[in-house]
Amino acid sequence: MVIKCLAARRRLQVAAWIFFFGLMPAGARAISSVKVAIPTAPPEREIASKKFVLQRLSLWQERLNLSHWNIRVELVRASKLEPRTLGNIHWDTDTKQATIAVLSSYDYHLPFDAMLDDMEFTVVHELVHLQLAILPRSDASRRAEEHAVNELAGALLKLARQESPCE
Repeated sequence: MVIKCLAARRRLQVAAWIFFFGLMPAGARAISSVKVAIPTAPPEREIASKKFVLQRLSLWQERLNLSHWNIRVELVRASKLEPRTLGNIHWDTDTKQATIAVLSSYDYHLPFDAMLDDMEFTVVHELVHLQLAILPRSDASRRAEEHAVNELAGALLKLARQESPCE
């Protein structure tokens, strides 16, 4: 059966990760009508989240033509991020290396699916910043850049989800 809904595919991917790594907790709940378990214990949520974020990084790195960059992603606690942020990116244009920090599942207070959507948005957001790295930056342009990056990341994700509409 072909699953066209991105959210349904994501649930199955997470369930497969959990199953193959023996992390399925005994008391896991089912997702909608599909009998798929999601991690309920914090360490299992973190492991599943990390694998999801790595997979999404690979996908979006290719989509945004950033395959020539060596990009790492890390899940970090809120104390390692600026206040009221969900992630950041640090890059070196000379070596084409970058590190994206994404808020850890330990610090999220959202349902699992919403948390994964938010993490994916953060990855795309930071990759758009990387695409813009060649442009001049200043403190004065920072707010405008953040607004533009948010709009672009949202539009890209919306388009990607329209490619795989739920039936």
